[in-house]
Amino acid sequence: MPLTTDQKKQLMDSYHRHDGDTGSPEVQVALLTARINQLTGHLKAHKHDESSRRGLLMLVGQRRRHLLYLSRTNPTAYNALTDRLGLRRK
Repeated sequence: MPLTTDQKKQLMDSYHRHDGDTGSPEVQVALLTARINQLTGHLKAHKHDESSRRGLLMLVGQRRRHLLYLSRTNPTAYNALTDRLGLRRK
C-alpha cells in the first residue's frame, strides 16, 4: 500500500528546506525511508513476495545514492538527516 497524500505532506513539511520544497535530497530520503519501512513490514508478513522484495532493494539503492550525494555536497545536513531518521552511516 503506497503512502497516502497526507503522510507525504507531513513528511515534506518536516524535512523541507523551504516552503514548497518537494525535491531536496532530505525530503526524498525521508519519503524513501517511509516507503522502505512500510515494505519491510509487508515482507515480514509475506515472506515469498519476491516482486515486492525487488522493489524494496531498488528503493534502498535509490536512497543510498541520494545519501551519497548529500554526504558529498552537504556533510552537516547528511549527519543531521541520518541522526534524525535513525539510519546507520559509514
